[in-house]
Amino acid sequence: MYIPPVVKNLLIINVLFFLVTYVFNGLLSDQVVNTLPVYYFGSPFFKGWQPVTYMFMHGGWAHIFFNMFALYSFGSLLESRWGAKRFLIFYLVTGLGALGLQWAVQAFEMYQATGQLVPSLDLLRTLDIADAQKAVEIYQSPMVGASGAIFGLLIAFGMLYPNAELYVFLIPVPVKAKYLVPVYILIELSLGLARVQGDSVAHFAHLGGALIGFILIKLWKDNNNFYNYYE
Repeated sequence: MYIPPVVKNLLIINVLFFLVTYVFNGLLSDQVVNTLPVYYFGSPFFKGWQPVTYMFMHGGWAHIFFNMFALYSFGSLLESRWGAKRFLIFYLVTGLGALGLQWAVQAFEMYQATGQLVPSLDLLRTLDIADAQKAVEIYQSPMVGASGAIFGLLIAFGMLYPNAELYVFLIPVPVKAKYLVPVYILIELSLGLARVQGDSVAHFAHLGGALIGFILIKLWKDNNNFYNYYE
């Protein structure tokens, strides 16, 4: 079973980060959990390396399994088509795009609650309880996972292979990518807007990865003639 080099190394790095976090206990695990997820850019917990390291952190066994399965399934095909360099650029840029949209949503919510993008502790003390709690929640809530980049891969696959048939859990017949991918994106959008109580999934990060993935594919399609866009 051939796995292209970038996909293989991404799989290894993600699994190693996960094992350190969830299998090994002790000081090293605590440091990883507290410093490698990404926080809101105005949070006192934010560090400059987090926009990259958060992509390799995951919140549980199901989280990493489905992300890595998608990375292997879609990423292997796309890396074989594009080559290692272009695939890695796409993966990292869509991961950063996911964070960018998530930060934009958080900044909007922070401004609504406090009137500032980066409120000080003194300002928080003057706010009503609900607004102060919202600001603290944004400051203290980290984001983890490769899901933003995975959504970028999903969009790329749907655009480049629109007639490919995919099997979906609980659907007994295969569904073409050009139908399945837009439905999946609409579901993420509706969940992000609904803001269901207890839902900790960063739906707008998923949408950010998908959006940047769409833009990159359109740009590459328009600027390159060496491959057929629709297959």
